[in-house]
Amino acid sequence: MTRKTLIYYLSEHPEIINFRWSHTQSWGSTWSFLFTSITTYILLTILLNLLLYYRRRPVPLGPIPALHSLSMALISLTIFTGILFSAAAEIRDTRWFWRRTNTTPFQWFLCFPLGTRPSGRVFFWSYIFYLTRFLHTLRTFFAVLRRRNLSFFRLFNHSILILMSFLWLEFSQSFQILGILLTTSIYSVVYGYRFWTAIGLRSACFPFVINCQIVLLGCNVICHVGVLLLHFKKGGCNGIGAWGINSVLNAAILMLFVNFYVNSHLKRKNKKKATSEQQQQQRCSDVVIDGKSKSTMETDGSGCGKKTIDKDKDI
Repeated sequence: MTRKTLIYYLSEHPEIINFRWSHTQSWGSTWSFLFTSITTYILLTILLNLLLYYRRRPVPLGPIPALHSLSMALISLTIFTGILFSAAAEIRDTRWFWRRTNTTPFQWFLCFPLGTRPSGRVFFWSYIFYLTRFLHTLRTFFAVLRRRNLSFFRLFNHSILILMSFLWLEFSQSFQILGILLTTSIYSVVYGYRFWTAIGLRSACFPFVINCQIVLLGCNVICHVGVLLLHFKKGGCNGIGAWGINSVLNAAILMLFVNFYVNSHLKRKNKKKATSEQQQQQRCSDVVIDGKSKSTMETDGSGCGKKTIDKDKDI
């Protein structure tokens, strides 16, 4: 496939150019669908968790999680490429108008002019991004079937991502181009890594997924500050009301993530450090409590050491 063909199918195709967000023509574009889908997602997740409450062993899923990770990585990469080409085409076609308002391409990425309508190339890929949020929720059901803890952060995070993607389209919200570029670039790497580890290849020696999430949240905070500054400098950005709601929801996600990170990683790290110091003073043997093996120590020629495996926490 040549570069011209790729550009045509990702930014110049008539279906992309003529796209228009409409409650009558776009699937999933109504408020009733939004709230019904989020409610259904939460209720189905809780119901599945209750049905498997007494099951200790994980449900075998085979290659399904790996295939899901691979497909999400490819979809994220496609959206990233598509919206990048589409943004470049929009800049090319509307540069003459920006000269009248002294608007630079970077400012347009952060702040849409007042009166912007949800139609055209960029909003087509924003719509595709919105639809992929529902595919992203499948990881919650995988986690439940694997008998992992169902956290409030997971349910809240996925639900809010769907809501924010809907607001981007409904109110032609500023910042969404950069938001989609940042999110899809990070997700293509994260899901690619998950596929890599799911097929049995070696994982990173540090919490890779968590670090990517931190980078994404940090970039979002910086971009939100930029939108606010441009809003007052340029006399207004389109969809600023939805942006305000988006900012509050992002702040809530950030607070929950920090709490999750502290509880799941820092405290666990301190606990491991304290227990390792105690175990170094004991012999390398199995400690049996109530007939069950509590821990198994491995020895080398010089002393005792504990073998640990660092796994990414699935958020």
